Amino acid sequence: MAGHSKWHNIQRRKNAQDAKKGKIFMRHAKNIYTAAKEGGGDLDMNPSLRTAVDKAKADNMPNDNIDRAIKKATGDLDGANYEEITYEGYGPGGIAVIINVLTDNKNRTASEVRHAFKKNDGNLGENGSVTFMFDRKGYIVIENKDGAIDEDEISMEVIEAGADDIVYENGVFEIYTIPESFQNVRDYLRDNDYELEEADVTFFPQTHSTPSEEDEQKMLNLIDMLEDSEDTQDIHHNMEIDG
Repeated sequence: MAGHSKWHNIQRRKNAQDAKKGKIFMRHAKNIYTAAKEGGGDLDMNPSLRTAVDKAKADNMPNDNIDRAIKKATGDLDGANYEEITYEGYGPGGIAVIINVLTDNKNRTASEVRHAFKKNDGNLGENGSVTFMFDRKGYIVIENKDGAIDEDEISMEVIEAGADDIVYENGVFEIYTIPESFQNVRDYLRDNDYELEEADVTFFPQTHSTPSEEDEQKMLNLIDMLEDSEDTQDIHHNMEIDG
């Protein structure tokens, strides 16, 4: 898996494009929502939520955005009923795309997603049209700041806690689990004071596709349009971005 490091692909993408505040806030909102959904909206009783909120504040995310993400998860936002929906399709050059959204208006969101695909030479597909091309795995990232973490020690710890694999590359530990073991491994690391840069159950492409320069730019434009929607929670694809 080291050859197709999800974390380093994320870093390359961040370096390749301007990091809009809205996209940073979207990622924080998703982490806050997930933590509040799992453990409730009380920061004092939910350490995962407190960690997510602290990271959001460190990036100057407004308190209103933070509160809205928590209230979406706990059902306290103006009585709105939020629904999680997954869209699938093919981007330019046949790139497989999965989008997870959280919306209180399915028609609005579907229209936005369909427009983004159409504008960038993509096609929105039916459920199941591309998910077979991805594996669902637990994924945890820990940065080894100042080299303080011993590679052998953390490797033994996470394998004993139930992880499938751990990869160390360029000062970053990437830990992989089956979905059923993710929570146990994540909680073990948090209980032992490891700082998690990312922790989620997510999709990994079984194979990667390298598009033409023109299709890569269209694909990046598609991602931009999807990320500009406040309903978007996650975007997964199998495009290999040259670094």
